[in-house]
Amino acid sequence: MRPVSDAFLRTVRGSHRAVFDARVVAPGQTGVDPDGTAIKILSGDVSMDANAAIRSTLDLTTEGGLWPARASDLLAPYGNEIFVRRGIAFGGGATEWVSLGYFRIESPEQEDAPFGAIRVAGRDRMAGLADARLLAPRQFTAGVTLSAVFGQLVGEVYPGAVIEWDDNTDTSTLGRSVIAEEDRHAFLADLVVAAGKIWFWDHRGVLVIKSPPDPATPVVDVDYGQGGVLVSLSRRLTREGVYNAVVATGEGADTAAPARGVAVDGNPHSPTYWDGPFGKVPRFYSSPFITTDAQARAAAASLLQRSLGLPYAVDFSAVPNPAVEPDDPIRVRNSGSRPPEIHVIERMSIGLTVDAPLTASTREQTAQLILTNGVG
Repeated sequence: MRPVSDAFLRTVRGSHRAVFDARVVAPGQTGVDPDGTAIKILSGDVSMDANAAIRSTLDLTTEGGLWPARASDLLAPYGNEIFVRRGIAFGGGATEWVSLGYFRIESPEQEDAPFGAIRVAGRDRMAGLADARLLAPRQFTAGVTLSAVFGQLVGEVYPGAVIEWDDNTDTSTLGRSVIAEEDRHAFLADLVVAAGKIWFWDHRGVLVIKSPPDPATPVVDVDYGQGGVLVSLSRRLTREGVYNAVVATGEGADTAAPARGVAVDGNPHSPTYWDGPFGKVPRFYSSPFITTDAQARAAAASLLQRSLGLPYAVDFSAVPNPAVEPDDPIRVRNSGSRPPEIHVIERMSIGLTVDAPLTASTREQTAQLILTNGVG
């Protein structure tokens, strides 16, 4: 969850005055208050998906007089970004803002030219890494640190980019020589997964590489009733795309016994318990970046943790809290007699106008992880 004050968390659950800000900024800035030119928000939202390559996208409608006639104009799709934030205006003139991130301008559209509103689509900075495919293969030799790999491949696209690791994984070294063939983003994404991490460009414009949040510790309550924030809730059960074990292995011609690690849903009370009636549904993952059993186990655990608890999922709409983001665990309190449930947000959308609710899709976090190297 993005950092906010206790006063913000209390106020956002009740009646409050929401405020919004969008500004066009030069690319490459970081922080939660960059320099730029303010533009009017007529409507729009920011959508986020924990499982998508591009985590955050922007859909914003602004006034028609900003149509870009030259490459240097504000909304021309040649590198400028739109920074968006949402906040609460407290009494006495104080405002607490929550940044929603930086979005590269992709495509301005004007259905009713020349004076109609302009709809602008934007994507977060991961789009730049996906676009910047390598012109020739690049080799990284054994012993190179992960920090050096990211510094080179990210820095070529975003000079001066801020890369933030949550531990000392960046000092780890490659266990074998590897070649980045063409897809810069896919190469880095594989390296992240093999390290047991997740990655995304956050609300500050910083590339964050971290372990998934503890799914058992909810950050906010989403509930009905007096003082509650739920507007509507639906739920579903499905087996599609569900697995209850991950087998991670290293790949490479330099070893006769590849590294291997297995993670299973070992909770007898979980609906997807490995030895339960759900059945055995493993997923297999291999990467040249995995060279030790410890790395394989970490990768398997990270991949499985982000799917534990399926196939029960909830869709809801609620009073918007812009501090919440994908991968956050939340406590869902339904109006029925069921006890509270811990869910993890997978997808969400937050509006840029006062009448738009927060909408989200979640999975229930019911299982506990057990690691093993010998699943039958």
